[in-house]
Amino acid sequence: MVFTDIVFYTLAAILLFAGLRVITTRNPVHAALFLVLAFFTAAGIWLLLEAEFLGIALVLVYVGAVMVLFLFVVMMLDINVDKLREGFWEYLPMAGFIGVLMVVEMAMVLGGKYFSPTHAVTKPAGYSNTAELGSVLYTDYLLPFELASVVLLVAIVAAIVLTLRDRQDNKSMNPAEQVKVRKQDRLRIVSMAAEVEQPIAESVAIDTPAEGKQ
Repeated sequence: MVFTDIVFYTLAAILLFAGLRVITTRNPVHAALFLVLAFFTAAGIWLLLEAEFLGIALVLVYVGAVMVLFLFVVMMLDINVDKLREGFWEYLPMAGFIGVLMVVEMAMVLGGKYFSPTHAVTKPAGYSNTAELGSVLYTDYLLPFELASVVLLVAIVAAIVLTLRDRQDNKSMNPAEQVKVRKQDRLRIVSMAAEVEQPIAESVAIDTPAEGKQ
């Protein structure tokens, strides 16, 4: 066993542990932190597979941006953990069946020729996986890429709606009521009498007595 294999199995074990802690921990903030660890470990595995762009993008986009957004949303929602875990054991059999089914599917897809030693691919000297990924993403998978951006936009809007829910200590707004506002409701014109001020030179001349009368 070479050193690369040792690093791969170590990262894989950490990734499995982090994934299990995401779904088993009681604190939602701890679950988000374990998800950060899972993303970071997956980025390390991408680097071992010589997919440097995917590894760096996983760290910068998901760990550096998306998970920070998740942490802010989780902390702002003020989740009731006890109420959230009421139906855990009720849905555990179905969740376990789906999880085992997903493992079997992934084993069927990734097994066979994909794990065979003869599946090694030699790359030319000037090969760039970033350029190759961009070429495939924006040509063959352009429509799924655009659909994914729409899904992310809907997720952002949903997060904003969840944080702006009506609570006693929260100030919320109704966009429909804001659109119905008229200018008479926001602007009031007041009629005031004009005040004319005398120029500074004239006022000084009036207040100062003439020298000949002293």
